[in-house]
Amino acid sequence: MSWKSYITGFKSYLQLERSLSKNSIEAYMHDIRLLDQFLSEKEIKGSPAEISLTHLREFLSWINEAGLGARSQARIISGMKAFFNYCLMENMISNDPSQLLETPRIGRKLPDTLSVEDINNLIDAIDLSKPEGMRNKAMLETLYGCGLRVSELVNLKISNLHLEIGFVKITGKGDKERLVPIGDVATKLIRIYINEVRVHVAVKKGFEDMVFLNKFGRSLSRIMVFTFIKDLALKIQLNKRISPHTFRHSFATHLIEGGADLRAVQEMLGHESITTTEIYTHLDRDFLRSSIIRHHPRA
Repeated sequence: MSWKSYITGFKSYLQLERSLSKNSIEAYMHDIRLLDQFLSEKEIKGSPAEISLTHLREFLSWINEAGLGARSQARIISGMKAFFNYCLMENMISNDPSQLLETPRIGRKLPDTLSVEDINNLIDAIDLSKPEGMRNKAMLETLYGCGLRVSELVNLKISNLHLEIGFVKITGKGDKERLVPIGDVATKLIRIYINEVRVHVAVKKGFEDMVFLNKFGRSLSRIMVFTFIKDLALKIQLNKRISPHTFRHSFATHLIEGGADLRAVQEMLGHESITTTEIYTHLDRDFLRSSIIRHHPRA
């Protein structure tokens, strides 16, 4: 039996009741489609009510054999738990078979960061003689200066820029809004881009309020931002694997190293829990050692 109707119902629940972002919903959909694929391959037929803990454990063995790591497995288990919790709420099942599933232990992965010098070198490597040069420079300064997610950057709206008071309004995960301070450098570059470059782009209908546009007058895609950052890294021979998220990690790390309050960083990043922000207190060992020597009375 196809699970198409159950998956469609689950998607509607995530959209309407949990108000999750498009990317979060797609991650949940991927996890449940994997389970559906497993059930089809093993010819296990029936509704969610007929799925047992044994079936789910067999599924986990199946994805483990496929080479998925502990972190990916943990995410898939989280997706399954959310799905069966939805089924329980909708009275499709009377018992939740995922309740006793054990999540594999995963170490807390420290995010990759760039030094201030790395970031300056990347931004300086942007070719301003090209039509997209000023746009890309404004984007990188905004990405790093405001600690944005790539989805928040490409969806940034002109109507949410409050540059005269030094803030931008960001719509983050779950459509939650927050005000983020924006520095003078990013402010200056955004104004130059909007007033001197963007005005020469033929904007397509529906994209009039978007800050950053491609040459066709539409919003940039996440992939475009990933690609141009990787091209910059190659250009300056930066031997690090970086992505737009690396700038967000660097933003948070540099703030905390500079003495910023953890709660303030949490607000700027849009984290629901302070524990998510605490990962940025990893600070490199040299910085920690110098701080202790400088401030501890017995150092």
